[in-house]
Amino acid sequence: MTGTNGRSNASSTSSHTSSDSSPDSNLSFTSFNLDERLLSAIRGMGFESPTPIQGAAIPPGLEGKDVLATAMTGSGKTAAFLLPILQRLLSTPGQGTRALIVTPTRELAAQIVEHFDDLSKGTGLKAIAIFGGVGAKPQEKALRRGVDVVVATPGRLLDHFQYDYARLPGIEVVVLDEADRMLDMGFLPEIRKILRHLPKGPRQTLLFSATMPGPIAKLASEMLRNPVRVEAQTKQAPPSAITQALYPVPAELKVDLLAELLRREEVGNVIVFCRTKHRAKRLSKKLGQRGIAAAEIHGNRSQKQRTEALAGFRDGRYDVLAATDILARGIDVVELDHVVNFDVPGAPEDYIHRIGRTARAGASGEAYTFVAPDEEGGVRDIERALGRSLPRRTLADFDYSAKADERFEVPVSERLAKHRARRKDERERAKKNEERRGRSSGGRGR
Repeated sequence: MTGTNGRSNASSTSSHTSSDSSPDSNLSFTSFNLDERLLSAIRGMGFESPTPIQGAAIPPGLEGKDVLATAMTGSGKTAAFLLPILQRLLSTPGQGTRALIVTPTRELAAQIVEHFDDLSKGTGLKAIAIFGGVGAKPQEKALRRGVDVVVATPGRLLDHFQYDYARLPGIEVVVLDEADRMLDMGFLPEIRKILRHLPKGPRQTLLFSATMPGPIAKLASEMLRNPVRVEAQTKQAPPSAITQALYPVPAELKVDLLAELLRREEVGNVIVFCRTKHRAKRLSKKLGQRGIAAAEIHGNRSQKQRTEALAGFRDGRYDVLAATDILARGIDVVELDHVVNFDVPGAPEDYIHRIGRTARAGASGEAYTFVAPDEEGGVRDIERALGRSLPRRTLADFDYSAKADERFEVPVSERLAKHRARRKDERERAKKNEERRGRSSGGRGR
């Protein structure tokens, strides 16, 4: 009835369920025969009807079947795997940690636990987020005390697996969330190590992924047994509620254009995606110099700094969050009005994930992409993937021919040349100092 860690062919033995972009108007959460405490929590969160992925994935999840789901970020997939887990924990007795959810980033782990806490209100069930960048000792203490659900990133989970307190012998459900992002981040070897660590025997496995590349399909065939295949959104396309536009602009004027756009337009809060963590850091600094409250979130920030940035963005202390692609799926901000691509994404899929942060839960949103002349090729790739051209805009009265006061980013070759020149000067100064010390020592000897 439930999945095991033995091999089977997920694609050839699975049943298949697909759903369109709108939920079944006749379906409600009461249709799932959930525990009344869960229904009360759902009502308290303001949810009335399931999203397509929830309507398709929750029933087989409740039946204990393995599920292989293709679902985009913002589709409601977190509740699609949490509700079956919570129902299982409430309806059947058990001991210790019974469910393990593996996710690629710290932010996603923290958000899943936050969502778990909202849905499990009044049940007494507990979950813990385990990730790197923070002390491991509090996580160890929580595992020793015992929790119902562990939500973890792969690296830190394997660190804990070295010790007996983290054996997790009673795992009944395993969830892989954002599986394709874990592939992108190189986590598949760690995932296989995690699965080998878990005790053999029957368990239910739920795998959620925005796309289904070959390595993920192979992993699914190793993990899942006779899975129900769910496709909530088969076509890679952003929600129709997102208004998209391109802003052609010289690279050196991107900061000025962004600052002017933020001043003139009523954009509310905005996430600005940058190509690298260094560019996100510089952008946050440059906007701050222009009087715009901005924070940065990327791989070089500590967990405390990331948490503070997200909290400040959510409560209005920051109007702009400068982020990198690696967090495009790891940021969960409700009522996000605008997304700006400060740099054209390297792949159409990244573009879709970036702009998918807005227009969630039925709301509308706008996505602007700044395009320097040398980024036009990337735009053409995106337009081919979308199957249409994107409108181009200019900002009235903005001087596109102006000369920037300073460059946003010094080219790598120039930075290296300056670094080498600086090192050469340091060596020459050290040599001269050594010679002076030698002459001084010789003089004293006479």
